[in-house]
Amino acid sequence: MGSMHSKKSPSATCDEIDTGLASGERTRERKAFVVLTIRPASPADVPGSGRICYDAFASIAAQHGFPPDVASIDAANWLMSGLIAHPGFFSVVAECDGRIVGTSFLDERSAIAGIGHVTVAPDAQDHRIGRALMGTVLQRCEHRRIPGVRLLQAAYHYRSMSLYAKLGFDVREPFAAMQGDPVALHIPGYEVRTATTGDIEACNALCLRVHGHDRGGELRSVLTYGEARVVERGGRITGYTTGISFYGHSVAETNDDLQALIGAAESFAGPGFLVPMRNTELLRWCMAHGLRVFVVVNLMTIGLYSEPRGAFLASTWY
Repeated sequence: MGSMHSKKSPSATCDEIDTGLASGERTRERKAFVVLTIRPASPADVPGSGRICYDAFASIAAQHGFPPDVASIDAANWLMSGLIAHPGFFSVVAECDGRIVGTSFLDERSAIAGIGHVTVAPDAQDHRIGRALMGTVLQRCEHRRIPGVRLLQAAYHYRSMSLYAKLGFDVREPFAAMQGDPVALHIPGYEVRTATTGDIEACNALCLRVHGHDRGGELRSVLTYGEARVVERGGRITGYTTGISFYGHSVAETNDDLQALIGAAESFAGPGFLVPMRNTELLRWCMAHGLRVFVVVNLMTIGLYSEPRGAFLASTWY
């Protein structure tokens, strides 16, 4: 475990990057020849943010011979639209001379926050824009007294890993994004059904045992769309998922419970669902059922962190 600590930006000696938000809070970053403003995102920013999200992921993936995390501009626009409109996310854009050049999002739905989709336009990279975006969301966490912050980054992207490490994030463990055709498997004795609000207490208790905190805010958010599932064994809830996908997390008592949830999933949205590579039993089970590793990502954390104790799947947020 650790504690959140402030990351001070250097004083500007030339043109300054202005990361002030509507609240009037400001930080400064040293950068020559660029005046950058970081501000709250709005629905009008979706087209520009979507283009950057797609181009940024496609560019870095192509450099390393991987398919992009976001498959198309339409998919990126859909993702940006949902995140910007969601009240549980703190969304910001970086703007230079009236043009959006970067985006970042902070998942604030539960006690532990998750940073995701920090993207910078390919032609605007190497100008400390990513650092300024990260500084803004970390400052938000400090002001809200969020005890811990997490993110997942592509293991092949060494530059982003270096940036996050410089900002104080520790690498905790790798995850494999598993993708392929639905397993379509029912395990006798393990009944999977749609989750309801009446299941929240049991699901939170499971998450608390495994992670040391619950993710009830996220679970409640997903219940609205009918996407959450629980697995019951012996008449009680033994696992739940907010989606067997890149954007959903799962917690269970055993690997068998996770397998039942995976087996009931109709698809795996995004690059796939995230299996901790320490869980070799589950990893091999996935491969035995025709799934493949799409990409490997690293969990990185700053502040409060408890080593997981139990069966779980991560989400792109953490």
